[in-house]
Amino acid sequence: MPKRQAAFPLPGPHRALSASATGGSRPTHQNYKSTSNNGAFCPSYSGLNDGTQFHSHGRPSARSAVLLQLTQKDQQEFQRSLLEAKLANDIKHTNDKEEKQRNEVVAKQIDQEKEELQDAVKEVKEAVVEISQSGKNLGKAVVSNTTEVVKEAVVEVSQSAKNLGGAFIKKLPPIVTRWCTLLATSEIRTDFLRRRKHYASDWTDAFKKKRQVIPAVLFLYFACLAPAVSFGTISSEITNGSMGVVEFLLGSGIAGMLYSVLCGQPMAFVAPTGLTLAFISGLFRFCKLRDLPFFPVYAWVGIWTSGFMSLLGLSGSSKLIRFCTRFTDEVFNGMLSVNFLYEAFSSLRRNFVNADPMNLSMPFVALSMALGTFFGTMKVVKFEATRFFNSNVRKIVKNFGPVSMILLFTLVNLSPWAQKFQVPTLSVPDTFQLAGGRQFLIGLKDIPVNIRLLCAFPAILLTCLFFMDQNISVRLVNNPDNKMKKGAAYNIDMLALGIITGVLSILGLPWMCGATVQSMNHVRAMAETKLNEETKQMEITEVTETRLTGFIIHTMLASTVLLLPLIKNIPIPVVSGVFLFLGRKLMTGNTFFQRITDAFAEKARLPDKRPIHLLGRKKTNIYTFVQVLCLMGLFGFKQIPAITIFFPAMIGVLMSIRAFALPKFFTEEEFSALGDQTPQ
Repeated sequence: MPKRQAAFPLPGPHRALSASATGGSRPTHQNYKSTSNNGAFCPSYSGLNDGTQFHSHGRPSARSAVLLQLTQKDQQEFQRSLLEAKLANDIKHTNDKEEKQRNEVVAKQIDQEKEELQDAVKEVKEAVVEISQSGKNLGKAVVSNTTEVVKEAVVEVSQSAKNLGGAFIKKLPPIVTRWCTLLATSEIRTDFLRRRKHYASDWTDAFKKKRQVIPAVLFLYFACLAPAVSFGTISSEITNGSMGVVEFLLGSGIAGMLYSVLCGQPMAFVAPTGLTLAFISGLFRFCKLRDLPFFPVYAWVGIWTSGFMSLLGLSGSSKLIRFCTRFTDEVFNGMLSVNFLYEAFSSLRRNFVNADPMNLSMPFVALSMALGTFFGTMKVVKFEATRFFNSNVRKIVKNFGPVSMILLFTLVNLSPWAQKFQVPTLSVPDTFQLAGGRQFLIGLKDIPVNIRLLCAFPAILLTCLFFMDQNISVRLVNNPDNKMKKGAAYNIDMLALGIITGVLSILGLPWMCGATVQSMNHVRAMAETKLNEETKQMEITEVTETRLTGFIIHTMLASTVLLLPLIKNIPIPVVSGVFLFLGRKLMTGNTFFQRITDAFAEKARLPDKRPIHLLGRKKTNIYTFVQVLCLMGLFGFKQIPAITIFFPAMIGVLMSIRAFALPKFFTEEEFSALGDQTPQ
């Protein structure tokens, strides 16, 4: 027989099969003999592990060939495979068991929920059947115990009720529409038609002047922030913490946003004023004296005022403001300017009064900051009229300058050098919370009905104050010198203020009305100007009339309640400097203050168009002196808290002086020369 070589090793599965076939026996290196069934001897062999050849007298069986290839390494791999397979099988079995248990639990829950649902449906059905049966029984009882006449009456009443309901549904909208139409006079309809065509452009025009809008928004934000914080601080003191800085910030923001959307003249602003604060102070003292809850009384006075203002707006009463001539406008405007200057100097004076007499470093540093803010702001605003650089650079400096001054002196105060002087900063709470932790909505039922009705009387005084203040502020904005093109809408402005007053009253937030200072600065911030070569003064050539600036400014103002820790870093002297600038800026263009300076000037050096050339020094000075006396009377009246609530009456006194007293000393031609024509 020829020599045969050992068979090639079989793959793993075949090895496993061979091993199982042999009962797991393994060959060894020892020689051995095997006896077949017929007693023949098989050849001996050795060295199976290294694949040596062997001689055979006969063909080896397939089983023997497989067994020869099972090495020790193959056996280890086989055992490992068995263990892994067993482990995987155990894991699978465990997972299947757990999954089965979970499915059984879920199935039980589903079955339980089905049973509960079926029981609930069954109960509902039974209840419906019971109700239906009760209704049938009741109907039978009624029918059996009533006469035919009653039956007919019931049918007739039912039909009448049906007809009445249908008529009410059909006729109610026309009735409401007709009622509003009767209240809305031709004046407010004219205002609405005049401004309706400009409403879309009031929002989009701002995007055409982005370089002007952005700095205007930033500066006017601080210009509106300063009065809100100042009045809020004072209010917190005079109302024993009932209404503070947070309320004034929220009220200013909400009122300003609503006014930007609803008003007729978007260049006008509403804001807290000293007169409004004085009225709130007087109302608080009255409630405390009478032992009445302040906020319910406050809310009802505001609701009545809201109704009166809305009626005045719908009835077109703003036409009566034409009797408020330039004489009254100038005195009122002057009083607001003087009031801002007075508040600024009072704040600076308190630093000297409260300081240690042996160490006046802090008051003088505060004074330097205030004057630096004031003069720096005045210089950058006037930079546009200089000859330096080109017009674009001058305009950028003029627009961004006021904000830069505020930030500059705030950063100076934060420096280590200035911290040692301990200059006072704005006093605002650390977190947003209404005073006393109260709710937003006021309890309107917390006072008796008779007190609610009596609140109408102080509301009449407040309505008079708002009527005069709002209309005078908007009149100054609509002054022909400001070159407005889209037209006035006094009645819509009045209606908008009425709605805003009602909202603020229900929320317990401070009332707002026309803010002359902020409004005029808004106009000037959005104005294009040029230098008049004759007068050497900057004159307005065009104003971008937009609602967007006012809306963004007051949105930022309302959002300030989330930035209270940052606002606390603004020094109070910087706010005083802003007040000085606003008061001085409001004097610009007021011929009343111009005539005061003309009284001490050489006549030959004044422009030819000044009234002093047309009327003479004596007549001009008499007219101006009367205005000075009226200004002093208004300012003195305002300083007495007990009677400030009657301030609107003083505006009526001014109108009476112009209408009845001055015509005895001045002719109509002289009034025209003074720019104070008598209304027809």
